[in-house]
Amino acid sequence: MNDSRRKFLNTSLFAGAGMVLAPWQRLVAETGVTGGSGPASGLLFGPEDLERIRTSIRHPRFAALWAEISGRKRLDGVASDPAVGDGAELAQTGTVVDLEADTRFLRDELNVYDHVRHMLRARRILERSAFVYAVDGDAGHRDVAVLALQRILDYPKWDYFLDGGELVIGLQRAPEASIAMSLALGWLGDVLDDATKAEVKKQIAEKGAPACFQSLYSMRYPDRVRGWAFDPESEHDFEYDMSRWPIILNSTNLKVIPIAGLTMACCVLKDEHPQVNRWLDMAIQSARAFAPMYGRDGSYDEGISYWGYTTLHLALFAETLYRTFGIDHRDIIDFGGTVRHALQMSMPTVGNPNDAVNFGDAKTIGDLSVAGWIASLRNDGIAQHTLLNLGEIRSQYGIGWFDPDVSPTAPDASLLDVRYVNDWVLSRTGWDIDACQVAFRSGGPANHEHADRNSVIFKAYGERLFHDPFNAAYMPTLPLWKLRQTAAHTAVLIDGKGHQYHDGSEGTNPSWAESHITRYEANEHWMLASSDATSAYRLVDDNVRSIVRTILFLKPDVLIILDRVLLDKSAAPVQARFQVYNDDGNGKAVAGGDSFRIERPNAFVSSFCRALGGMEVSAGRLDIEPGVAADTFIGMEENIQKEYQEYPYVALDSVPAMEHSLLTVSAAQRAEAEPAVVKIQDTNSGWRVEIQHNGRAHDVYAHRDGTIEVG
Repeated sequence: MNDSRRKFLNTSLFAGAGMVLAPWQRLVAETGVTGGSGPASGLLFGPEDLERIRTSIRHPRFAALWAEISGRKRLDGVASDPAVGDGAELAQTGTVVDLEADTRFLRDELNVYDHVRHMLRARRILERSAFVYAVDGDAGHRDVAVLALQRILDYPKWDYFLDGGELVIGLQRAPEASIAMSLALGWLGDVLDDATKAEVKKQIAEKGAPACFQSLYSMRYPDRVRGWAFDPESEHDFEYDMSRWPIILNSTNLKVIPIAGLTMACCVLKDEHPQVNRWLDMAIQSARAFAPMYGRDGSYDEGISYWGYTTLHLALFAETLYRTFGIDHRDIIDFGGTVRHALQMSMPTVGNPNDAVNFGDAKTIGDLSVAGWIASLRNDGIAQHTLLNLGEIRSQYGIGWFDPDVSPTAPDASLLDVRYVNDWVLSRTGWDIDACQVAFRSGGPANHEHADRNSVIFKAYGERLFHDPFNAAYMPTLPLWKLRQTAAHTAVLIDGKGHQYHDGSEGTNPSWAESHITRYEANEHWMLASSDATSAYRLVDDNVRSIVRTILFLKPDVLIILDRVLLDKSAAPVQARFQVYNDDGNGKAVAGGDSFRIERPNAFVSSFCRALGGMEVSAGRLDIEPGVAADTFIGMEENIQKEYQEYPYVALDSVPAMEHSLLTVSAAQRAEAEPAVVKIQDTNSGWRVEIQHNGRAHDVYAHRDGTIEVG
């Protein structure tokens, strides 16, 4: 589209004081609108909830978020809390709302053909300021919310994907707009006149609900899709092969967003639109079809950073469906189990209490606002503890759902060890930064995954000692795409190759790689697990007959790894890699002979190695030159500038052979403390390992057939 025409369409609305304005446009220009009586609808919260919410904004857990979204850096009467200080300076990120800047953006800068960044920002402004106004009647937020609402109405389309070059596909922006506009009808209920409300509903019915429906219809009937593509009129920076996206996205978080958006659209259009029943049936059927993406224990394959976003929208679906239609799907998944999954995936480290088991593209534990809904729904003390103590609260939903009458319950020992139904294994000694923790990545493929089967994360005394890389690129042309490969994980290479992975041309979709837990035992003293990744490696190299990794976590701070590899046709070398966390430049690896040491500022791990036949232990670094690259992905507001330094690792290499057994005995220790004393003796069947460490003695037998016994 011609740039001058875009500029005209973006600015002409406000040109000239004598221009005739539509009712929803007049609301922006007129003054003297009074309000603040609270939400008029009960889509999520009703007037009866306002007193509770107004109390919650002063709770130490939520005061920082309220300070950010309201723009008030000081809240008198907030209780002192180490997480937020003394209640005076409460902003968590320093990003306190600037209503003047928001107004300038909405009036003068917003481009109604920029869905990726501008529509996302406008939608966030609308939800935030409408909520603030509903809670305390702030006139500044009222005006900005009304302006944001009007600017979203100005968008010719509410999403930037098309099927057959014609039908709008609602993957994120149309569902998000439908959600925001639906909530705004209630939160701004005493401000909007009848004509404005009618226009909002009209556009939800024309630009929101049909786009959400079409995306879900395409995922349900991919054979009927004419061809997904980006809208040529929309501005974006993406290049993907979308031919299989209706199939791929059917099992990703991008299905849940239109489910929630379509459901909330149906709620506000109830009894007012002839398609509501058809749309609602599609939303419910799609939610039921998506529910098995969660394990029956609440586990979630896409990674914990995507868990909060996905589970939040599933809660929006269930809650609004129940409140409006009386249809109860609030048990569509095990919500109690899934909030425990979030708890168990947490892995706090020094300087990063929000750190997490970062399988795949996950990075932090993320937004736990949905834990408040789960806690209040089931009177769930573990969920309340999780809400109040883990991750972050990034959305107004966390404030609105918080029920102070639910008593938090600290997790007990029964949650320390877990094998999820998706074959992820976790074991820990506690929940604080100082606790030790092991995570073992077996299982099948998933969206946002890496080539990481049989990889291990080992955290001890506040430090990541065996690491899984952060910030892998989303675009395959960037250097940090290499962080997705097996070579960048604490995993095994056979003849220099990892297991199967895709080329990224379709996005961060799943590979075909499978691995499976074949043995799992856990008690208060140790955890043992074996994972068979043969099929994943055979997709790359048909010379692989078998590859099994067995780990033994001797609590609290010893980890034994035994890799067993059998080849079918010809001898080849095998390498076990151990990645060093060095994002801050403070990771160090020293290797030589039959041992290595990985050091971090607060802890180190000393490791002792053996292998059938000859072996070499050495230190290296990934073939990625230090630098900065701009990366982007569907749904991002801005390009992410990813800075990277050296990526060191340690390698245990065995000589070419048909049969391999590689043993690594690792003991974690606090910085400056004495390392473990480890004695490894050859036996007829493998090795006997004797360990003296931190006042504990361990006796273990590691056999060349890949099995481990605790003596």
